[in-house]
Amino acid sequence: MREDRDSRCSDGPNAGEVGLDPQSLFQEHLDDHFHDQCGVFGIHGHSEAANITYLGLYALQHRGQESAGIVAADGGIHRTHRAMGLVADHFGEATLSRLSGRHAIGHVRYSTAGESLIQNAQPFCATTDAGPVAIAHNGNLINAKAVRGELEGRGSIFSTTADSEVIVQLLARSREKSIEERLIDALSRVKGAFSLLVLTSDTLIAARDPHGFRPLSLGRLDGAWVAASETCALDLIGATHERDLEPGELVVIRRGRIRSLRPFQRDPAERFCIFEHIYFARPDSVLNGHSVYAFRKELGRALAREHPVTADLVVPVLDSGNTAAMGYAEAASIPYEQAMIRNHYVKRTFIEPAQSIRHFGVKVKHNAVRDILKGKRVVLVDDSIVRGTTLIKLVTMLRSAGAKEVHLRISSPPTIAPCHYGIDTPTREELIASQHTTEEICDITGADSLGYLSLEQLREAARGMRRGFCDACFSDQYPVAVDAGELAPQLSLFRPIELEEE
Repeated sequence: MREDRDSRCSDGPNAGEVGLDPQSLFQEHLDDHFHDQCGVFGIHGHSEAANITYLGLYALQHRGQESAGIVAADGGIHRTHRAMGLVADHFGEATLSRLSGRHAIGHVRYSTAGESLIQNAQPFCATTDAGPVAIAHNGNLINAKAVRGELEGRGSIFSTTADSEVIVQLLARSREKSIEERLIDALSRVKGAFSLLVLTSDTLIAARDPHGFRPLSLGRLDGAWVAASETCALDLIGATHERDLEPGELVVIRRGRIRSLRPFQRDPAERFCIFEHIYFARPDSVLNGHSVYAFRKELGRALAREHPVTADLVVPVLDSGNTAAMGYAEAASIPYEQAMIRNHYVKRTFIEPAQSIRHFGVKVKHNAVRDILKGKRVVLVDDSIVRGTTLIKLVTMLRSAGAKEVHLRISSPPTIAPCHYGIDTPTREELIASQHTTEEICDITGADSLGYLSLEQLREAARGMRRGFCDACFSDQYPVAVDAGELAPQLSLFRPIELEEE
């Protein structure tokens, strides 16, 4: 199977890709956290576009570890490489040297809609009568099923199970003239969350949905324009952060010039995902002009004020609870200790031994420091509880290491509802806080006490950023109803995407 592909962006499901059959992958150990959604990166007008995109994706790896892909534009030809797994494992010097061109986009993925298959790895490519086009999408379309059904009824053939392909199909069938007009036409027919990049032979387009669910930033590097899900990617490549895209904004970059369009009516409240600040984004990123690190630390301080406890140590669940634990320790005047060490070299899959090694799944990632914990009253801080499975094992580990008391403190409210806007979450029945009281969760986890940051305190902390947020996973109040996705009428006849290879 060829590793990469030169084509007129005719990206078939089995060409130009490397990866293993998903059935041959080892069973993934389930974390007690929401899974990151996706990350996108793009650059326009740089002699090392593919190399820069590789570095950008490397910085965004935390947003998706399932698959990665880069598409580079070299004149009228798009060159593509996609693979299952981590960026560094599949984009070596030889591969990047074949991705020639001054423009490129890339994507890292964790599946929020669609199966874990190489066919669903992005960016997606298509050949249209206006030329080749590639799309990288972060988010989730709540009306994708309805749109897909309508398109299939009109003769469309889908090669993936990902909701993002709906945008590709709508773009390909649009009768508008320019690529930006076609994209506006396509995006006007979908509902939900999208921060996406579109690449043609000479144009890079960045767009955000009118609610602003997911982040997208613009930067400059050596005269080139850069777009990325987070500013940490701009920092790595040495780019300056110019600004964030506004909700409902579409930015067109062509021949080194940038043009801003606002074709969609913006949600006046804005609905930026609060979980980006709580957990998803890297702490060194800046979202909507505010430091993620500073926000998480403030959540820890607020948690300490709301749920004080007499204790000897504040211990974080690394790395997700690290910054909030610092804030808690500071506000409570309790010593902060990293009394559990995390193994950062554990990949998403591993071979599990026989059941003779009890709780192997959590021990392979965490180990307690007995000398620090023996006889101590411990405040264990994490950012959230989803299923509760990992915290059960961590509390047991701390007690086995000699901790006298373990008090759980969570720097977000109880997670009671699933996300429909680009985060892979369990069902409502699997969310422990949706099914059990605080007292019951203490019994289940073995903790002496449990305290969540209240929704009121979370909203108070976010109010200082002067932005609207989506907190549906905590409030069960969805800003865009999941059953409100009707297909826009009067769709034109679809012209199939050509699949050809050079």
